[in-house]
Amino acid sequence: MSEISIQPDQRFAARSLQNKSATKETNHTFGDMLSNMVSDINKMQIDADEAIVKVELDDAASIHDAIIALEKASISFRTMMQVRNKVVEAYQEIMRMSV
Repeated sequence: MSEISIQPDQRFAARSLQNKSATKETNHTFGDMLSNMVSDINKMQIDADEAIVKVELDDAASIHDAIIALEKASISFRTMMQVRNKVVEAYQEIMRMSV
């Protein structure tokens, strides 16, 4: 019988290296992720407020853009609150577990 040599797949090795380097670069904590999310939502709220002020003070501003910005900020804030509620609920469930 002849011997069959198995060569490693170069594409798989390259993907593996890319995944390892990507995980090293994106090694953020959960707290960092939450902090970034809150900052982004805060920026959306500020942008929506600025858009409303532009509509009130400047006739050239679009009321449609202001309403869209306001709704985006509102939806993002409500989503953040739901995530917070789920995290608190999970924490309370863990604290109720007996050891």
